[in-house]
Amino acid sequence: MHHLSLPHFISRHVTGREESLFRRDLDDNREALERAIQGKSVLVIGGAGSIGSSYIRALLPYRPGRLCVVDTNENGLTELTRDLRSRSGLPVPADYLSYPVNFAEPVFEKIWRREGPFDIVANFAAHKHVRSEKDQYAIEAMVDNNVLKARQLLELLAQRPPEHFFCVSTDKAANPVNVMGATKKLMEELVLAYAGQLHATTARFANVAFSNGSLPAGFLERLAKGQPLSAPADVRRYFVSPEESGEICLLACLLGRPGEIFFPRLEEAGMKTFSGIALDLLEELGYEPLLCSSEEEARAAMSACAGTRRWPVYCFSSDTSGEKAFEEFHTGEEEVDWGRFAALGVICNAPRRPVAEVSACCDALSALFRRETVTKADIVELLSSLIPSFEHLETGRNLDNKM
Repeated sequence: MHHLSLPHFISRHVTGREESLFRRDLDDNREALERAIQGKSVLVIGGAGSIGSSYIRALLPYRPGRLCVVDTNENGLTELTRDLRSRSGLPVPADYLSYPVNFAEPVFEKIWRREGPFDIVANFAAHKHVRSEKDQYAIEAMVDNNVLKARQLLELLAQRPPEHFFCVSTDKAANPVNVMGATKKLMEELVLAYAGQLHATTARFANVAFSNGSLPAGFLERLAKGQPLSAPADVRRYFVSPEESGEICLLACLLGRPGEIFFPRLEEAGMKTFSGIALDLLEELGYEPLLCSSEEEARAAMSACAGTRRWPVYCFSSDTSGEKAFEEFHTGEEEVDWGRFAALGVICNAPRRPVAEVSACCDALSALFRRETVTKADIVELLSSLIPSFEHLETGRNLDNKM
């Protein structure tokens, strides 16, 4: 197998960009970013994940005075720390702490009250996969993390507001058709509601190429384990690199006005299919893709291909719940400022519900989950009543049914 430079592959075959999409915006706003970050105390929630860690790496060159990172993934925090301290030219503050805790637990509030105040707070802790809407249990966990715990965090921050608060969203929040997108839409509405009390912003962005748990990252796992690849051929997605994901969050967090939603300006012609990425990856590694017509055929072919330069791939048409053929970053009702940044659009007129109204939505969800029996349909029905733009796409199948 040929040596793989993942950043080079992403640049050449996924994003099609040799330099960051946001290079000009970062250069044009360098002084503003330095003023906002240098010497400041920063708290990053969910900082061990793909986007959170990329945000930290984008932040550190501006020399914050303190950095505190919390994440439930203890191993991820360990690797984050090793990675930061092993990089040449990346200044890690002398006052650096990492804690493997959940941001909704009492111990987090102790950290917030005793280690603060924090000038900049960024939250990346979220359920991000469409596959997590498989049944009522998975959906309750998703709603709890993306919505109910987000409200708890916002209420805590409002007691001692940071200079900047950022919470990551998704392109799937625009006209959502899956529960994950619906929860992120409701999270956005929470952020907008509290923007009267906090300098709060958010960002929708594309798939992050080869992020933890993503299908492209799964391709690398399958290759390492000698297993066939499997990918939908009809699902087109926008992609940003891991570095770009951190940069858009940094720009939105520090340069956004309260209540604004940022998104990358990407051309539809640049959208990629997952099957196309799989085939390009095999060719990059020196393999000839062997196209199969079923999962069974692909698994069986793996043994026959052992020791050869051929690798089985099963490309299929998507039939799982909540999958759009393509994603979008804004709706027709949202006013977009196209002139402030070179590579970013900014939604500046997103409707803001009162805090009490959005909190009532959260209370309604909590009350539903306290019932002795709750179905997926019950939750979808309530979310649809709370989010008028939510039109759930249900097929009765989820990604746990796929290879």
